[in-house]
Amino acid sequence: MRVLGISAFYHDSGAALIEDGRIVAAVQEERLTRIKHDHSFPKRAIGAVLDIAGVALRDVDYVCFYEKPFVKFERLVETYLAMAPRGYRSFAMAMPVWIKDKLFQKPALVKALQAIGADGTVADRLLFAEHHQSHAASAYYPSPFDEAVVLTLDGVGEWATTTVGIGRGDDLELVREIRFPHSLGLLYSAFTYYTGFRVNSGEYKLMGLAPYGTPRYAGLIREKLIDVRDDGSFWLNMDYFGFATGLTMTNRRFDALFGGPPRTPEGPLTQKEMDIAASIQAVTEEILLTMTRHLARQHGIANLCLAGGVALNCVANGKILRDGAFENIWVQPAAGDAGGALGAALAAAHQHLGIPRAALEDGAMDRMGGAYLGMEFSQADIEARLKAAGARFCVLEDDALFARTVERLEAGDAVGWFQGRMEFGPRALGGRSILGDPRNPQMQRTLNLRIKYRESFRPFAPSVLAEKAHEWFDLDVPSPYMLIVADVAADKLLEPPEGAGDLSGLERLGVPRSQIPAVTHVDNSARIQTVHAETNPRYHRLISAFHDKTGCPVLVNTSFNVRGEPIVCTPEDAFRCFMGTRMETLVIGNCLLRKPDQDPALAEDYKDRFDLD
Repeated sequence: MRVLGISAFYHDSGAALIEDGRIVAAVQEERLTRIKHDHSFPKRAIGAVLDIAGVALRDVDYVCFYEKPFVKFERLVETYLAMAPRGYRSFAMAMPVWIKDKLFQKPALVKALQAIGADGTVADRLLFAEHHQSHAASAYYPSPFDEAVVLTLDGVGEWATTTVGIGRGDDLELVREIRFPHSLGLLYSAFTYYTGFRVNSGEYKLMGLAPYGTPRYAGLIREKLIDVRDDGSFWLNMDYFGFATGLTMTNRRFDALFGGPPRTPEGPLTQKEMDIAASIQAVTEEILLTMTRHLARQHGIANLCLAGGVALNCVANGKILRDGAFENIWVQPAAGDAGGALGAALAAAHQHLGIPRAALEDGAMDRMGGAYLGMEFSQADIEARLKAAGARFCVLEDDALFARTVERLEAGDAVGWFQGRMEFGPRALGGRSILGDPRNPQMQRTLNLRIKYRESFRPFAPSVLAEKAHEWFDLDVPSPYMLIVADVAADKLLEPPEGAGDLSGLERLGVPRSQIPAVTHVDNSARIQTVHAETNPRYHRLISAFHDKTGCPVLVNTSFNVRGEPIVCTPEDAFRCFMGTRMETLVIGNCLLRKPDQDPALAEDYKDRFDLD
C-alpha cells in the first residue's frame, strides 16, 4: 500500500511517500525550485519521491493533504467576526485570495495531481488530515518508541496551536489542545518580527542571538503578555499583538511596552535586541518545561515526541532532555510544515487505513533513516553533470579522497561536501554540507562572512563521531538531527583571556572558549550532531580520518548554501554555490574540485543572488 503525503500553500511545501508503513522518500519543494520556503504545489517534490521509489503516480493508492482548508477558513472568518470592526483591511485582503485559491483546494489538488499523471479516480483517493494530526503523526510513528506522549507546537494549524497526544503501538490519539490566537509559536514569531528578523524563517536567528543578551525583559513578558498556568497552558494578552486581525505581528502598545518601534530589517543590532532575544527564549523555555513536567506527571510515560515549528528550538529541547521529567525525547527532524507531508502520509497509513507501523530495523535509532530521504546521484551521473557545467575535477579512490579532504580541512579550507541522499528537513547532516576545522578560531567568521554571507553572530554546529560525543560534550544520548544543544565538556574549555569578562554583546564573539572555538557559542554551548556509521558511513569515515590525523573527532558542519538560498540539491547547484563563494574545495561523490583549478569565467556573484532570509 502506497500513500503520498503533501504539504503546500503556506510555507515549506513538500512530498513524502510511504510504502506499507515504511518511509521511502521525502523531499522539500524548495530544493528543486531553488525558492527558499517555496509554498507552491509540490509537483517537483512529488516527481522526485516517485522517482526514488521507481513508481508512477498511478501506482499510489492514496494521497493525503496535511491540513483541512475548510476548517482553516472557518477559523479565519470566526476570528474576524469576533474582533470586528478591527481587522477589516486584513479581512478584505484575505478573502479574495481564499475564495480564488485556497477555499476550494480539493478540486485544485485533484486538477494539479491529474496534470502530473494521476488518473480520474484520484478524487476518491484524496484524504485530508488535520494540521496538528500531521505534526503528531510525523513525531510519533517514525520514533523508536512503542508508547509516548506527543507534544506539537507551532504558530497555528486550523485552530490548534498546541496539541498533546498519546501514542501506543499503532494508535495515536490527540487528547488536548490550545487554540488560536493563543500560540507559543506566534509569541516567539512576534519577537522575531520586533527584533527585525523575518517571521517563519528568522526564529532560529533569535535563538542564536539570545546568549549575547540578558533576560531583563522576561518579567515584563510574563506580567503583560502571557498568563501561564501550573500545567503549562497559557493565554496571550491580545491587546499587544496584531497577528489575529492585522497585517503585522505586533502593534503600537507592544512598541510602547518595549520602548520603541521594531528594529528595521538589516539594521544594526543593539544590546536591546540581544536582551529581548534572551528574554523571550527564557520565557519559552520556562513554559515548555512547565508543560513537559506536568505531562510526565499526568501520564506516567517515559518517552516524549516533539514536532511543529517550536520543536526546532534546539536550546529548549536540550533543557527538556536535561530536566529529566521524561527519560527519552525524540524530535522529528523536519518538524515544520514540510514534515507535515510526511505526517499526513503516516496518519493516513496508520490511522485511516490501519496499516501497522514498520518494524524498527536491527540497530536503527528510529524509522527516519537518518533523515537521508532525498535524491542521490551515481558517480557516473555526477561526472557527466560536472563536465557539462564546465567544472575541472579529479576522480579519486576512497582512501585518497578522504586523505585529501582531511588535508584541505587542516589547511583551513571551507569544504563543500556532497554525498549520498539529500537530507529532509532544515538541517544539513553530512549529505549536503559545508565543513571546516573546528579548531580554527577564524573558521566561524570565515564561514559566516566569506561563504554564507550572513550575520556574524550566528553559531555553527559540530558534527561529532557518536562514539566520541560524550568526551567532547555534556551529552550521553544520540543527537543525529542537530536538534539538541548541550555544553562543551569542561575539560575542553579554555581559561578566558584577561578582560574577557568586561566585554558585552557582539564584542564577546571573538573570544576563544574551547579547543573547538568554531563550534562553541558564547555561552559554551553547541548544537550537536552525532554522526553514526549505521546511517551515514561516508561522513562517519571522513570524521574518523580527521580524528586519526588530528586527535579531534569533530567537524564544523553548516548547510551547503548561502544566506537566502535553499540547501543545494544537485551537483550543478553545488558547483554554482562553490563558484559563487570563497569556498576553496568541493567534494562531490569521488570528485574533488579545487577553486584555483576552475575557469574564472564561471564565477558568479552569489552574494546578492538570493533574497535575504
